[in-house]
Amino acid sequence: MAVSHLECKECKAEYPLEALYVCDRCFGPLQVAYQHEHPEDIGELRRRIQGGPQNIWRYADFLPLAGGPPGPSGRLASRVGLPAGCTPLIRADRLAAHLGLREVWVKNDAANPTHSFKDRVVSVAVARARELGFETIACASTGNLANSVAAHGAALGLESYVFIPADLEEQKVLATGVYGTRLVGVNGNYDDVNRLCTELCAEREWAFVNINLRPYYAEGSKTLAFEIAEQLGWELPDRCVVPIASGSLFTKIAQGFAEWRELGLLDSASGSAPQLPRMSGAQAQGCSPVASAFAAGDDVCRPVKPDTIAKSLAIGNPADGPYALELARRSGGSVDAVSDEEIRAGISLLARTTGIFTETAGGVTTAVLAKLAERGEIDPDERVVLVITGEGLKTLDAVRGTFESIEIEPTVASFDAAAAIAA
Repeated sequence: MAVSHLECKECKAEYPLEALYVCDRCFGPLQVAYQHEHPEDIGELRRRIQGGPQNIWRYADFLPLAGGPPGPSGRLASRVGLPAGCTPLIRADRLAAHLGLREVWVKNDAANPTHSFKDRVVSVAVARARELGFETIACASTGNLANSVAAHGAALGLESYVFIPADLEEQKVLATGVYGTRLVGVNGNYDDVNRLCTELCAEREWAFVNINLRPYYAEGSKTLAFEIAEQLGWELPDRCVVPIASGSLFTKIAQGFAEWRELGLLDSASGSAPQLPRMSGAQAQGCSPVASAFAAGDDVCRPVKPDTIAKSLAIGNPADGPYALELARRSGGSVDAVSDEEIRAGISLLARTTGIFTETAGGVTTAVLAKLAERGEIDPDERVVLVITGEGLKTLDAVRGTFESIEIEPTVASFDAAAAIAA
């Protein structure tokens, strides 16, 4: 068992592998610690991974499951519930050409069971919740997590409670309630919802996947890095463009690359030790505490009140904001913000050049990629991976009015007349 204990990110105090999330000494966040042994045969380990299940549990050795009673081991988890992962990594040559870049890949995580990357983190959190004996799962969500927790609860027969801002996009509300969860709309923004759930966490014997199980939950995001590296032939990209909400996804993707690099699983075309990718974060201007801090040279993020169409990124007080700032700077990357109009343009650009319809968060990342390319900050020879985290059908209002259709009578003459006008 590689997973060892929980550890405070700040003071490094150690804790048992229980439902804990904050250090009682310095109040820093807890994270999962591992004791990996360096593999003697890299080829054998690669083959074992490739021979694993077609979902995130092929990486069970790098995830925080203890195995054994009272819950599932990694292998059993691969056959129950809603296993996530193994989503497409698509070479986007038309998008690259449009931006003047050589090589762009799109990691389309909208291909998960509930159409967002949240299925990865929920799969890990729920598996750990079952190992710890919880019978009720819950979350605070801006939408995608709500969909995922409700669906996983239904698949596994677990009672679930989902707390969301009351003004969430209708598509995400409908795609949550249909699973039979107890859906609670809160009059306030995500930070208000999260504060309420933190209070409830102290009073209820529930597994709040992104609060008391957050150390395990966050580990699921590493599987995006594992898949990208495996799909690129055990090599790293030169740059990843990733949306930032809490900052957890951004930092955990980098951690996943680092773990495999340290174990020797990754190759470099030059034969030297592979360098970690430049990590470029993407936020909406209407909720950009990390981008603002990056631009100002600050080490902490000033909380903001969200006002953006990118509601899945609307976290005004990001828990992992300082770590995202440190990572962007250390990796030679950046954190940028784009306007709502640029977000809509990003959704359209990705759809027109790749055939992938993304939600507003993907519009943010695509627009930031376009901005970086326009400013000349991306070397034309870089291999860039654009991380798309959710499906466009979740945020249909964002594209309303962005294109025109024509209406005709069922005759060739009517079509010819309309086509002439359109031309």
